[in-house]
Amino acid sequence: MPPLWLCWALWALPLAGPAAALTEEQVLGSLLRQLQLSQVPAPGKAEAGEPDIPAHVRAQYVALLQRSHRAHSRGKRFSQSFREVAGRFLASEASAHLLAFGMERRLPPNSELVHAALRLFQEPVPRAALRRHERLFPRSSRARVTVEWLRVRDDGSNRTSLVDSRLVSAHESGWKAFDVTEAVAFWQQLGRPRQPLLLRVSVQRERPGPPAPGAPQLVRFAPQAPSGGPREPQLELHTLDLKDYGAQGDCDPAAPAEGARCCRREVFVDLQGVRWAEHWVLEPPGFLAYECAGACRQPPGALAFPRPFLGPRQCVALETAALPVIVSVQEGGGPRPQVVSLPNMRVQRCSCASDGAPVPRRVAP
Repeated sequence: MPPLWLCWALWALPLAGPAAALTEEQVLGSLLRQLQLSQVPAPGKAEAGEPDIPAHVRAQYVALLQRSHRAHSRGKRFSQSFREVAGRFLASEASAHLLAFGMERRLPPNSELVHAALRLFQEPVPRAALRRHERLFPRSSRARVTVEWLRVRDDGSNRTSLVDSRLVSAHESGWKAFDVTEAVAFWQQLGRPRQPLLLRVSVQRERPGPPAPGAPQLVRFAPQAPSGGPREPQLELHTLDLKDYGAQGDCDPAAPAEGARCCRREVFVDLQGVRWAEHWVLEPPGFLAYECAGACRQPPGALAFPRPFLGPRQCVALETAALPVIVSVQEGGGPRPQVVSLPNMRVQRCSCASDGAPVPRRVAP
């Protein structure tokens, strides 16, 4: 019968080594492997700007993004702090709204953002207008609502980044919630607390096709407070108090790095300033990758049975999550947006293990 450690090694996944900070070159290498390319594709001659992202590509990207967030919070035990921030409509058109939220001192210090939700009030449609619409367009009763984060750069230019997109029925009314956790995370990385959070909400047709006045004309969000009560946009912020619940594996940003125990530290990978990502990586502009940092306590020599192939215990990644990316793929008819899932881009959980030893990993459901 083989020794116990050998049986463990037969089913557990091998440990590659300490979880160092993710680099832009590693992201590039993962992208090339997933797309089976040897080098970064050159932009097409007719590609003056970024191509439009179709609705089904947006939906696939958002679904993968939300799945990654759920995996991050699964099994986490904490006491949530909840805050509600009222916003305002900076500009409104028939199918687009620009929202602004003052974020200064809205996120408690020494806290982690768990979830952020944008709540908008959908106005009810008069029955006569709804019947007339169903008579003219019997198969068009839903519209796609897309939420994007708007970043204003120092040179005056701006860029929108997709954070949520889903179908809304014209038969419904009342408050609708959209996941904008990624937008608040992007805003935090700017490090400008006095700069408001800008969100762009657009209403489009359910699926691409010939132009027709379908459900987007009927799905409207109240830009003003009617007589029934205030219906301005609301931003719900759910945060984790790290002072009382910091022993969940995340590093304390206020504590010195030297001598700290093994923990997960925030590392932001910014793709906007990377030359190879221009006109190729459409989403996201950046992401929190995290890294495992700190020291691990070593067992006493009398308790450590001899294993010459093992090194000292180190802080390593125990669980990781994939990162969805939208890239521009060149085809015969021009650029085409495509969703690619890059494995092991985000560290979810850190642990201590001996260098060279297998690390047990939970099987994803």
